[in-house]
Amino acid sequence: MREVTMEGQTTHIMTDYVLKVLRLDTCADLIVGDEMIRGISGGEKKRLTTGEMLVGPARALFMDEISNGLDSSTSFQIIKYIRQIAHIMDGTIVISLLQPSPETFELFDDVMLFSEGQIVYHGPRDNILEFFGTMGFKCPERKGIPDFLQEVTSRKDQRQYWCKGNQPYCYVSVPQFVQFFKSYSIGTQLSDELKTPYDKSTIHPAALAMEKYGITSWELFKICISREWLLMKRNSFLYIFKTTQITLMSLIGVSVFWRGRMRHDTIADGGKFFGALFYSLSNVMFNGVAELAMTVLRLPLFYKQRDSLFFPPWTFGLSYCILKLPLSLMESGIWVILTYYTIGFAPPASRFFGQLLALFVIHQVALSMFRLIAVVGRTLVLANNLGISALLLTFVLGGFIVSKEEIHPWWLWGYWASPMQYGQTAIAINEFLDPRWNTPNNDPAIDASTIGKAILKSRGIFMNGYWYWISIGVLIGMSLLFNACFILAITYLESTANFRTATITWQAENDNLQSEAEALVADSDVVSNANVIENTPTNRNIRGMVLPFQNLSLAFNHVNYYVDMPTEVDNQVTSGNRLQLLCDVSGAIKPGVMTALVGVSGAGKTTLLDVLSGRKTTGYLEGSINISGYPKNQETFARISGYCEQNDIHSPHVTVYESLTYSAWLRLGPEIDRETRKMFVEEIMELVELKFLRDALVGTPGQDGLSTEQRKRLTIAVELVANPSIIFMDEPTSGLDARAAAIVMRTVRNTVNTGRTVVCTIHQPSIDIFEAFDELLLMKMGGQVIYAGELGHNSRKLVEYFEAIPGVPKLNEGSNPATWMLEITSPSFEAQLNIYFAEVFYKSSLYQTNQEQIEALSNPLPGSKELSFSTLYAQSFFIQCMACFWKQHWSYWRNTRYNASRFFMTTAWGLLLGTIFFNIADKIRNEQDLLSLLGCIYAALSFLGGNNAMAVQYVVATERTVFYRERAAGMYSSLAYAFAQVSIEIIYNLPQSFILAVLLYTMVGFGPGAHKFLWFFYFTFMCLVYFSLLGMMAVSITQNYHIATVLIAFTFNLWNLFTGFNIPRLQIPRWGRWYSWATPLFWSIYGTVISQLGDNDSLLEIPGEAGMTVKDFLSEKLGYEKDFLGYAAAAHLGFSLLFFSVFVYSIKSLNFQNR
Repeated sequence: MREVTMEGQTTHIMTDYVLKVLRLDTCADLIVGDEMIRGISGGEKKRLTTGEMLVGPARALFMDEISNGLDSSTSFQIIKYIRQIAHIMDGTIVISLLQPSPETFELFDDVMLFSEGQIVYHGPRDNILEFFGTMGFKCPERKGIPDFLQEVTSRKDQRQYWCKGNQPYCYVSVPQFVQFFKSYSIGTQLSDELKTPYDKSTIHPAALAMEKYGITSWELFKICISREWLLMKRNSFLYIFKTTQITLMSLIGVSVFWRGRMRHDTIADGGKFFGALFYSLSNVMFNGVAELAMTVLRLPLFYKQRDSLFFPPWTFGLSYCILKLPLSLMESGIWVILTYYTIGFAPPASRFFGQLLALFVIHQVALSMFRLIAVVGRTLVLANNLGISALLLTFVLGGFIVSKEEIHPWWLWGYWASPMQYGQTAIAINEFLDPRWNTPNNDPAIDASTIGKAILKSRGIFMNGYWYWISIGVLIGMSLLFNACFILAITYLESTANFRTATITWQAENDNLQSEAEALVADSDVVSNANVIENTPTNRNIRGMVLPFQNLSLAFNHVNYYVDMPTEVDNQVTSGNRLQLLCDVSGAIKPGVMTALVGVSGAGKTTLLDVLSGRKTTGYLEGSINISGYPKNQETFARISGYCEQNDIHSPHVTVYESLTYSAWLRLGPEIDRETRKMFVEEIMELVELKFLRDALVGTPGQDGLSTEQRKRLTIAVELVANPSIIFMDEPTSGLDARAAAIVMRTVRNTVNTGRTVVCTIHQPSIDIFEAFDELLLMKMGGQVIYAGELGHNSRKLVEYFEAIPGVPKLNEGSNPATWMLEITSPSFEAQLNIYFAEVFYKSSLYQTNQEQIEALSNPLPGSKELSFSTLYAQSFFIQCMACFWKQHWSYWRNTRYNASRFFMTTAWGLLLGTIFFNIADKIRNEQDLLSLLGCIYAALSFLGGNNAMAVQYVVATERTVFYRERAAGMYSSLAYAFAQVSIEIIYNLPQSFILAVLLYTMVGFGPGAHKFLWFFYFTFMCLVYFSLLGMMAVSITQNYHIATVLIAFTFNLWNLFTGFNIPRLQIPRWGRWYSWATPLFWSIYGTVISQLGDNDSLLEIPGEAGMTVKDFLSEKLGYEKDFLGYAAAAHLGFSLLFFSVFVYSIKSLNFQNR
C-alpha cells in the first residue's frame, strides 16, 4: 500500500525487495485466486501472507507456521531475511514452524519448545541438545534437530533417543521436562530475568511508535480509494451484469406500461401510473440486495487488515461508500432515461430530474441499509435473514401494499420509519402534482380538488408539494445514518469466526499412545520414524488394507500444458497468447514404488498432478498418458485413482467417521459387504490416527472444527478408504509437524507396500521423509524436469548425479539432501554456474534409461486387458441416492445456523404479517380491503420464498466445491447428488410452510373449512419449494455467489411485475400477458386467492363504479377464475420440475472451477 503514497513512483523499493526475497516477483501481476478461480499457487499464497506483514513498518512480528506449503530453499531464504530484520533493525520476532530444515533451524537464536501446552525449553539454540543430553536423550547423526525436538517429548517416539545404555529407560513426561528446565541453568536465569522489573528509562523515546498508523489518515484514505477502484475494475463483470439486469428490467417495464395505453383522465388511470411508479421504486430497492453478499464476503480480509492496523476502519468504510455513488447514479440514470418518457410520466424536464433524484437517493438508502445489515450479521445466512426481514417491513409498511389508513395504530411507527414510504411520497408527488393531473375531481367520496390530489389522497399520501423535499431530505438523512452506523459497526464489531479445534483430551491421547508404544516395544517392530517409513523387507508385512485391487503403472511422455494468457499480462510477458506451464515432462510411476515430486514453489508440481489425474478444467494438453500400457480413459481412471488435494475440501457439518463412511460407501464396489467396509474404514482411521476424532465435526477452515493438521489427515483418509490403485497426493505433509508428517508418510509407505502406485508432491521434507521415497521427479521453474530416477540408499544416486556436474558443490556431511538439491538447482545458482540443468538432464544417460522404461510401460503386457468396468460408477443409482441423502441429512441436521434461523424468521414473519393484517379477510367491504388482503398474500409468499432462495444459495455454494471434488473422483452421478440435496431441502420446507400457514390462516381470518386450509398450505409449501429450487438453480448456472445473488434479485423483480399485484394481468398489453402464465409467483397468488375467495359473494364498494361481489371483482378486474384452481396446483409441480431439471443439467454440464 506504500507505493500509492509515493508521488512519481509506481513501485516502492521495499515492496520490490520483499517480492524478490519471497520469490513473488515472477507472479507479481497475477491475481491471487481462490478455490474456484485459478490464481497463484498455494505456496505463493502462503508467501504473500508473510509479505503483507514484512513490507510494513512493524518490528515486532509474530508468525504462525509461515513455511507451510513452501520448499525448504524458499523457507530458508525467508527466515534468513527475517533474521536480518531482527539483527540489523533490532526487531522482535517469534516464529512457529512445523517442519523446519536443519539449515533453517540454524538461523534462529533462541528456541521455545512447546509440548502439551507447556514450555519444555526456552533459551539459546546452541544449548538445547545439551539440555536434553543431561536428561539422557541424544539426537542421532542423520536426524534433523527439529525432528528430534518434536519427537523426544512424545511417548510414542521417545525411547529411540535414550542414550544412557547403563540405565533402564523410563518414560520422561512433559511435566517432568518442565520441572527439570526450571532447575536448569538457563531456566533459572530466565526466571531471574522475569522477576526483575523492566527499567523503562533505558529505552530510547523513539523505540515505541507514538502513532497508530504508519502514514497519515488522509494518505490511507487515498490508498483505500485507489484499491477499491482497482477491485471494482477487476470485478467489472459483476457490475456489467447488474447494469445489464437493470436495463432489461427497464425495457420489460416499458413494454408493460407503454405510454400508448397510459391515460391520465380518471382515478383508475392514476392506479396504472402508481403501479409503474411502485415498480420503479421496488426495482431500485431490490437492486441493493446484492450488496449483502458483496459486503459479507469482504469482511474476513477486512478484519485481518483492520486488526493488523493497515488502516483506520473509517477509511475503508468511507471509500467503500463513496465509490458506489457513481454506480448508483448510473443505474438510476439508466432506469429513468429508458422508462420516463416511454411510459409517459409528466413531460416537464423538472419532473424528469425530480424522479431521477428520488430514485438515486432511495437506491443509496437501499445500499447503505444492506451494507449495515451485512456488517451486523457478519455471516451470509444471518445477514440474508435480517436483510429480507428489513425489506419485508419496508415494503409492507411503505404505503402501497397497505395504505396508511389501513395500518393498525401499533404499526404506525413502522410506516414513518420505512424508506419506501418516503420514496413513494417523493415520486408520487413529483408525478401527480403536475398540471396535467389538474382535471377536477368528481368523486364526492374523496375530498380533493383535482384528479391528481384525489389519487394521492386515496393512497394515503400527502398532497402538498413541499413533502417531496421533506421526503428527499429524510432519505438523505437515512442514508447518512446507515453509512455512519456501518462505519461504527466495522470499527467496533469483531469477526464471528470462532477459532476452535476439534482436539481430544491429553489424558485420552496419552493413554492411547502408551498402549500403542507398549505394543510396539513388545513386538520390537518399530524403532524410529525413519525405520517406520523406510522401504525395508520387514515393512512389506503391513497392517490392514487387505481389500483386493489391481496393480497399475502410470507412464507419461512429452507432456506439455498451456493456458491462455490474461490480456493484461499477454503484452508484457510474451508475444504469444498462451503460457506454457509444463514443458516436455516425461516420467513413469510404477506399482510398489513411492515417487516424490519435488520442486520450488511455482515449478508446476500441482499442475502436473492435475494433468495426470484429469482434474484440469481449462488449458491445452499435449503428449501421451498411459495406464499399464493403455491410453488413459478419465471415466475409468477416476474409479481406480485417488487424489489428495492441497486444499482440504470437505463438507463442514459431518463428522470425521461419517466423511470416511460416505467415501467408502460410494467408492468401494457392491461386492464388498457392509461389515467389511466398516472394518476397512476403522483400519484407515487407525492408520492415519483419526480414531479419537471420529465424532468431531469437520467444520469450516479458519472458523471451527478440525485443525489444519487434522483436516490434512482426513483428506488422505477419504482417498485411502476408496482402496485406489493409483494415488496422487499434493503436499500431504504440508501443515503437519515432524511427528504427524511421519505418521502420514508411514501410512503412505504402507499403502505403497501393498503394490499401489503413489506419487506425492512435497515441499520441505526432512531427511527421514525424503529418503523414505524410492524415486524422485525433480522440477524447476518453467515446468521442466531436471532429474527423474531412483534416490538410492541415503540419496546416494541423486547426490552422485548432481555432484558429477561441473561446478556443483559437494553435499556437506549430515546435510539434508533435499535442501541441498533445491539450493543448487535454484535459478540464481543456475545463472551463477551458467548451467541449464534441464539440458544436462536431457543429454544424460539417465534420461535415455527413463525413456526406455517409459516406452516399455507405454505398451501393454501380453495377455493383459484394458481396464474397464461394467458400470460408470461403483454403486448403483439407488445406492448413490441413499448415500448422498444420508450425508445431506446430517449436514442439514447440524447446520443450525441455517435451519434455526429460517424457522425463527418464518415464525416472526408470520406473527408480523398476522398483526399487520389482523382479521382483514373477515371484513372485506371495499376494494381497498380486498387489495390489502392481496398484499398480505403477496408479501407472505414473495418475501418468505425470496428469503429461502437467498439463504439456500450459501449452502449450495459451500457444497458445490465439495461436489466438484467428489464428481471428479467418480463417486456418483449428478442426478443422485441433485436428488439428495433437493429432497432434504423439501423436507425442511414442510414444517416451515406449516408454521406460516397456521399463523397467517388463523390471524388474517380466512374462512373455516379444512379444504381451504389444505389449499392454503399446499400453495404455501409449493411456493417455498420452487423458490428454494430457484436459489439452487441460480448457484448452479453462475460462477460465484455474487452473481447468483444478483440473478435472484433480477428474477424476483421480474416476477413481481407479473404477479398481478403491481398491475392486473388484464391491464398488461396482450403481447406481454403470456409472461404472467410463465411466472410461478403469479400462480401462487392466483391459487391462494381463488381457493380462499373464489366463492365469496360479499358485495364490494368500488370508488366511481357500481358495487360487485368479491368473486365477480376477482374475475372481471383481476382475471382470477375459480375453474383454474386445478391448473394453478399443477403449474406449481411443473415449475418445480423445471427448476430441478435445470439444476441437474447445470451441475452435470457446467464446471466453474477454473483449474
